Amino acid sequence: MEEKENRKYKNSVFVDLFYEDESAEKNDIALYNALHDEPLPEGTKVEKIRVENVVYMNFQNDISFGVDGKVMVFGEHQSSINENMPLRSLMYVGRAYEKIVPVRERYKKKMRKLPQPEFYTFYNGKETWGKEKILRLSDAYLLQTDDPMLELTVKVININHKENHEILKKCSVLREYSEFVEIERKHKEAGEQEYFRKAIDECIKRGILKEYLERKGSEVLNMLIAEYDYDLDIEVQREEAYEDGIEKGIETGTIRGMKEKLVELIRKKVKKGKNILEIAQELEETPEEVEKIIKEYGMD
Repeated sequence: MEEKENRKYKNSVFVDLFYEDESAEKNDIALYNALHDEPLPEGTKVEKIRVENVVYMNFQNDISFGVDGKVMVFGEHQSSINENMPLRSLMYVGRAYEKIVPVRERYKKKMRKLPQPEFYTFYNGKETWGKEKILRLSDAYLLQTDDPMLELTVKVININHKENHEILKKCSVLREYSEFVEIERKHKEAGEQEYFRKAIDECIKRGILKEYLERKGSEVLNMLIAEYDYDLDIEVQREEAYEDGIEKGIETGTIRGMKEKLVELIRKKVKKGKNILEIAQELEETPEEVEKIIKEYGMD
């Protein structure tokens, strides 16, 4: 309890459902079984792996846990598509291994066996995205080779209801979470007041995450508000970056246009037989700049 009170970051509903909540271990096992052909044996324990630093604006929407000799890394995003998930997963799993392997053991001669990592991202944003896609870290490399020495793959699964991905049939809690997000989005886009609360009430009435929402309704409401602030912050930053890019583009274009005009004036004066000093005086430029342009553009 003290850890939760002192924590500086905010969880998404996804993180709470699959990491923090009292039902998280059961939910993780259900999710693992939906992703693998062979289910975990009865009584399997899940080891939570807390990675606190791979967050944006103190907002947590990634989780990891150890089970069956593996370290599972799950991410979730509801906004726009993010093709940097392999890079983000690489940074995440490095910190996860720091938690798993004590410092002294990293320097022993004998090989330290590691849990095998698996990376999944669940996408439920509004942009068009396929049912499932593999993203590779090597696709981001500046130098493309057939056999990169470091590779990391992330399976991105679209859990939007309309995509009807098979995992939603296999994992009821993930299906209900997907339906919850869809209902919350519907109320939000309708411009309703207190749409978060209305979405929670509708889900409870329809039996979607019913026990969870009845038990933690006010906490979920706060998490939804935090998620909204997070998405809004991302959107604002993108808009600012876009506007900044336009301003820089205008400035760059203006400078380029002035340079082109100067080159053309110098060219005309060279054709009239004027020397560098005469051109510099008439155009109010330094002789050095005029000489540089004449040589650069082959006006000798």
